[in-house]
Amino acid sequence: MHTVDQEIVSATLTVAVPAAKVFAVLADPTAHSAIDGTGWVQEAVNQAPLTEVGQIFRMAMYHAKHPDGDYQVVNKVQVLDPPRAIGWLTGYDKGDGHLEFGGWIWRYDLAPLGPSETEVTLTYDWSAVPQFRREFIQFPPFGPEHLTNSLHHLAELVAGR
Repeated sequence: MHTVDQEIVSATLTVAVPAAKVFAVLADPTAHSAIDGTGWVQEAVNQAPLTEVGQIFRMAMYHAKHPDGDYQVVNKVQVLDPPRAIGWLTGYDKGDGHLEFGGWIWRYDLAPLGPSETEVTLTYDWSAVPQFRREFIQFPPFGPEHLTNSLHHLAELVAGR
């Protein structure tokens, strides 16, 4: 199930895995390409687990409509509340040592439904994207089904670990 509300899209799925185990997978950047519902995320450039707010981790990406095809995004951990919530802002390296974030955030909220079940909500929020950026990028840049796909990938991944 997914919902679109103004400038936020989210999807929710219940997985038969404890919240701590789900959180551990989400905090592992090397798992993100397997979770991704768009097929754009390639691999983690920074492979260290996400352990603190403000932590930066980079991901190799591919998108046919991106000017370079292959590119990198820089993510900055914005929310880290194990095992309940994790989220990051996405941006890029301007090439001069400065990072710029686009105004959108990916967030997972985990609600334990007992010892071995977790309700996972994935939210993509672009409400803070400035107008000038909206002239070049359509938001959301994917259909809401991609969030549902991501949650199903996550469920498969955590079940197999």
